Amino acid sequence: MELGVKPLEGLRVIDLTQAMAAPYCTMNLADMGADVIKIEPPGEGEPTRQLGAAQKNGHSATFMTMNRGKRDLAVNLKRPEGVEIMKRLARTADVFVQNYRPGVAERLGLGWEALSAVNPRLVYCAISGFGATGPYAPRGGYDLIAQGMSGIISVTGDEDGPPAKSGVPLSDLAAGLFGAYGILCALEHRDRTGEGQLVDTSLLEAAMALTVWESAEYWVTGRVPRPLGSAHRLSAPYQALRASDGYFTVGANNDKLFESFCRAIGRPELPADPRFAGRVERLQNRAALIAEIEKATGTEPRAVWLERLDTAGVPSGPINDYAEALADPHTLGRNMVVDLVHPGAGAIKALGVPVKLSDTPGAVDRAAPLLGQDTAAILTELGYSESEQRDLRNRGIIQ
Repeated sequence: MELGVKPLEGLRVIDLTQAMAAPYCTMNLADMGADVIKIEPPGEGEPTRQLGAAQKNGHSATFMTMNRGKRDLAVNLKRPEGVEIMKRLARTADVFVQNYRPGVAERLGLGWEALSAVNPRLVYCAISGFGATGPYAPRGGYDLIAQGMSGIISVTGDEDGPPAKSGVPLSDLAAGLFGAYGILCALEHRDRTGEGQLVDTSLLEAAMALTVWESAEYWVTGRVPRPLGSAHRLSAPYQALRASDGYFTVGANNDKLFESFCRAIGRPELPADPRFAGRVERLQNRAALIAEIEKATGTEPRAVWLERLDTAGVPSGPINDYAEALADPHTLGRNMVVDLVHPGAGAIKALGVPVKLSDTPGAVDRAAPLLGQDTAAILTELGYSESEQRDLRNRGIIQ
């Protein structure tokens, strides 16, 4: 393969998605070179275009983030001519992604059975709140609901504190990643057999899949896991520790690291204390252990401890806010912040590609599209003449 060609170039993806989970799925495919065609209704487009207070020149930061690298086709799917455009597009596509409630795409004539009939090689991915089957399938789902039902909220936050969700929308993002994973698996199967298939995942299943340790703990011990703040379920000290000017994190999760950690903070006697002599003892006596540690760490600012721990080879790090995280030299050195020019918002920044491929790297090199920005080009590719397109525009079917 030619060096520099993105790994998914030549793959066409139809993106009938909105909000976060499914657009995040297709965004990751676009970063790796897929030709992702976002479908939106004429007028105001999908609701995320108007979402949130973070706007630049009237353009939603949320929409621009989730839809970078895509082309845009504005078409009215409530009209049969619009559905016909979609079916013609599906004949040229490799992947179709939608995140309506189960049954909605089918009522539009754009369900799995309808589109696989026009293109048997199509990989069709449906991402919903609860999946296509089971008693909760008809329900609408949001990240917050999935975090609560999966058990994630029950283990998040401080001990004996009020319910707290994860600070990032874990179930949304994980569902998008699992959707992309399922799509790539289905494409591999298609390469061998020539046959497409349905990929079905959900916010709830994605959230539950992230609870591998907590579920295993419950099954083995019979004890229901509880929230621990920043602490770890199986190791100590592995958490945020108090310094004189705030908090920092440390992972001294085995005997050797614990001994090095204690020397670095000036408490070399702690490993000899019977309460802290081994991993099990440290875990059982975590509260006492942290109290002893913070007698030392609370006397100096976090920068002092981070330097000493780095010298001692003990994994540690600051607790950054987003201004600090996005300006960190390692973040910049790994190209995790990139500059783009949006056709309406102007100069913007975006997160980079987190997976680095040596020969066929992905890249963030095109901002999110304006509503209907590529409608004419896409319809021309599908064989619609200028007069046909003009007629469709005049009748409000495309924009």
